[in-house]
Amino acid sequence: MSEKRALKVAVIGGGSSYTPEIVEGFINRYPDMPIRELWLVDIEQGGHKLEIVGELAKRMVEKAGLPIDVRLTLDRREAIKDADFVTTQIRVGLLEARRRDEHIPISHDVIGQETTGPGGMMKALRTVPVILDICKDIEELAPDAWLFNFTNPAGIVTEAVHKHSKVKSVGLCNSPINFVKFLAKEYGVTERETLPEFVGINHLHWVTAAYVNGEDKLPEMINQGREYTASNVTALDWDADFLSSLGAIPTYYLRYFYMKDKMLADMKEAVAKNGTRAEVVSRVEKELFELYKDVNLQEKPKQLEQRGGAYYSEAAVNLMYSIYTDRRDVQTLNVRNGRTLDFLPEDASIEVNCVVTGQGPIPIPPQRVPEGITGLIRAVKAYESMAIEAAITGDRGIALQAMVHHPLVPSVSVAKTLLEEMLIENKKYLPNFFK
Repeated sequence: MSEKRALKVAVIGGGSSYTPEIVEGFINRYPDMPIRELWLVDIEQGGHKLEIVGELAKRMVEKAGLPIDVRLTLDRREAIKDADFVTTQIRVGLLEARRRDEHIPISHDVIGQETTGPGGMMKALRTVPVILDICKDIEELAPDAWLFNFTNPAGIVTEAVHKHSKVKSVGLCNSPINFVKFLAKEYGVTERETLPEFVGINHLHWVTAAYVNGEDKLPEMINQGREYTASNVTALDWDADFLSSLGAIPTYYLRYFYMKDKMLADMKEAVAKNGTRAEVVSRVEKELFELYKDVNLQEKPKQLEQRGGAYYSEAAVNLMYSIYTDRRDVQTLNVRNGRTLDFLPEDASIEVNCVVTGQGPIPIPPQRVPEGITGLIRAVKAYESMAIEAAITGDRGIALQAMVHHPLVPSVSVAKTLLEEMLIENKKYLPNFFK
């Protein structure tokens, strides 16, 4: 153990309900990746959650009998100083802001979702300046640290960091790791015996191959109607003719684009019955934190998998482990494009398979990119680029262009109405727009 360099890790947003999962990951990896200090950081409004989650984390470490020093703090800079790895899992505006992101577009007959469309744009406008502020601390206090971001919208946030900071950063999403688990279960193999290929950008990717022990099972999966989804996206069946001619399986988030009418109708029905996803998550989190309070609880509860973002933390621990050990395995990550997808700008953030080395991930050019998907990727990427510029400058003209050119927004008039209403509702989190 003495031969391995012990690590300091800072988790920004440590009061999140996901934190027990990342703690479990650190415990399981400890023999090969020893954590010396684990700092859980939150803001004052999340202090009570930080205490609850932090005490559970300490009980988990104590049960494992490991010398991991778990520290809780509201001082972000103290946590970041000399860290080897920093992860960000924050929600600027908390769940109340997410609720507005979902409700306001739906009231105007537009998809209301936290990571795409007008709701995703508002989340980006709130989040990008905060993440870049965190990056300034990392540049000053831990210039060699890696930043792993799974704060949504992860692709936009990752691209903003690449464009406007010097921090070594990678974005993560749970959708690829969930597909790997799904594929392994479908064919009764281990996850290491699978290798799906992903092409696209965050929450807008397609599976273009699905290898199981070297054999591509994708045509079979399409023919048999095998598909995967998540608890936060309605499970509507894909049209068989569409998938067959596309030759790929879209991520479940693409239902918002390919099945817009059905998804909007489902959202309206959900609002009438149970509220939006924000209200559902609020209830799930309340139950989780009641469990976390139990002083006899010493492990991650099974109920955590009910959260829509289950396995985010596993993805983060896997990435950390691979960089720490120069493992050179394949993971699906949000990275700088370079020339990987030749139809996108080099500085765009893309979500593709990468070989993870000790120096960071290296994107693998995909074997094929179905022609039909390139236009949608370009359109959403153009929106994302403008959203980043708007978040940094507070320029309402650029924000309007971003809103208008998102494929889920039907017209200029609707875009202007949504933008004005949502900016006002988010005024306290968007000082750039109200100078």
